[in-house]
Amino acid sequence: MAALFGFAGRAVARYLSRPDPRYAPLATAPAELLRAVLEPCDVLLVEGNTRISTAIKFLTQSTWSHAALYLGVGPFAGRFAGEPVLIEADLVEGIRLVPLAAYAELHTRACRPVGLLPEHQRAIVAAALERLGHRYDLKNVFDLARYLLPTPPVPVRWRRRLLALGSGEPTKAICSTFIAQLFQGVRYPILPRVERRHSGDADCNTCYDEVLHIRHHSLFAPRDFDISPYFAVVKPVLEHGFDYRRLVWDEHGDGSHAAPPDPSDAAAA
Repeated sequence: MAALFGFAGRAVARYLSRPDPRYAPLATAPAELLRAVLEPCDVLLVEGNTRISTAIKFLTQSTWSHAALYLGVGPFAGRFAGEPVLIEADLVEGIRLVPLAAYAELHTRACRPVGLLPEHQRAIVAAALERLGHRYDLKNVFDLARYLLPTPPVPVRWRRRLLALGSGEPTKAICSTFIAQLFQGVRYPILPRVERRHSGDADCNTCYDEVLHIRHHSLFAPRDFDISPYFAVVKPVLEHGFDYRRLVWDEHGDGSHAAPPDPSDAAAA
């Protein structure tokens, strides 16, 4: 029976991992600019173009359905020599390495942990590589079936909880869960629960200490790295000296274009 459920689970996982034919890619930054700004331990969020992406975006009310951790330029585990490499959790293949070029045509966002110590950076990369090749038990078909409906009919307050529902194994294959565990391993915050406790000073009624509580990693979604106050959003186009005056616009709507205006003309005026 376990073998039967395992076969069914793998079949559902393969179906969910297929690209959605209706998806229209929108790369918001040239691949070469993205490569130039990324640093190890940056989290790359991806809009995603698979069937499971649609469900995750709905459940989390977010643009982002996938997250991968940037490792740097390979080789890692003897692969992708000279190429920028990401590590991610894939529903079918488990923890795997992928080249940055795999997401060159997709809408992405880079999120950087601010102030991460070099030794913690190395620890996160090492911990990620230790799990390379880990595969997930997909026998719990119910855990996977929740994603067959692109917009599951559940109340808003239950949507995030639905990500963590079930046996936990397919839930662990959600990319953000894998990455959240890595950062929690060095006590770097993502979106902790904040508790305000009175400082104990009897003469100060408004003095409070903030105590952080770690959320369970299964409750994290890709968008949490985007909205986290501890991760900076890195936009490749802006990092390379964006100058709006050099843009070329279609002035007449007929495909013709005018040369960018000379900035000195505006200064003279």
